[in-house]
Amino acid sequence: MQREESVATRNRPMSNILAQTVKTGIIKSNLIPMFAGLTLALYTYHFSLMDKLPEILFATIGSILIMAAAGAFNNVYDRDIDSVMERTKNRPTVTGDISTKTVLWLASLMTIFGLAALVLASPLAAIMGFLGLFFYVVPYTMWTKRRTIYNTEVGSISGAMPPLIGWAAIHPDVTHPAILGLFIIMVIWQMPHFYAIAIRKHDEYKAAGVPMLPVVKGARRTYIQTNVYLVILIASSFLFWSLSAGLTFMALLLNVLWLVLSVFGYRKMDSQKWSKTMFIYSLIHMTVLFSTVIIYSLMGIIFKL
Repeated sequence: MQREESVATRNRPMSNILAQTVKTGIIKSNLIPMFAGLTLALYTYHFSLMDKLPEILFATIGSILIMAAAGAFNNVYDRDIDSVMERTKNRPTVTGDISTKTVLWLASLMTIFGLAALVLASPLAAIMGFLGLFFYVVPYTMWTKRRTIYNTEVGSISGAMPPLIGWAAIHPDVTHPAILGLFIIMVIWQMPHFYAIAIRKHDEYKAAGVPMLPVVKGARRTYIQTNVYLVILIASSFLFWSLSAGLTFMALLLNVLWLVLSVFGYRKMDSQKWSKTMFIYSLIHMTVLFSTVIIYSLMGIIFKL
């Protein structure tokens, strides 16, 4: 069976190999909050889509390339622990379908062209893109992922950069409460999301020696810490108030429902079922919230024209 799997992975088309190397799934999911930040800036500062069409195109291209570079660098550095974990053992950097040298060259070129594209959108967008890449590769992947239970918190900074990139491509004021709300929500969202994954994949993380919170402190501590972050997430909903009561209500509703699901679900489910439920809701939460921001912003732009 092992031999058959090995042969199968080595017969994969190059498009599949490249997709897994740059983590296209993560790129797609992170483009949603990037567009949320971008469209919210368009709406806030009364720009039409045509007014900022070049910035939109360059922000999109640059974001894709920077995210792809981050995924590729991560795959190279983590190939030893990826080989231990069931869900990552068939990544091309583990199976040898693509060489380490090739991936490093690919990631470096994507970094250069990605930053260049973001500079054409705006220099601040390029700075945000660089910070996102740096935090993901160095403080998270290289420094904290294998050393501390707070690796998720460190990694969340990088994961929350897409909305800032989108906003900065349109307007330089990244201190506006609306974009701070998107950023903070994206930071906090990642803890319940990745804690749920860590509980579900507890044995794999333990075998790989990755000190995820559930592995080191257990499910009960993870449940308590999850709820603390969800309370913070609820409070962050009011950062939208200066812009829109509707967005505030939507964020508040989604965040309160998440906390209710966590508290009542934990009482009635075992840790595996609870973590699966929390994981699924986290995906629904992000998709609904950021899609609502995008739709709200686009509708506002259209009706203001």
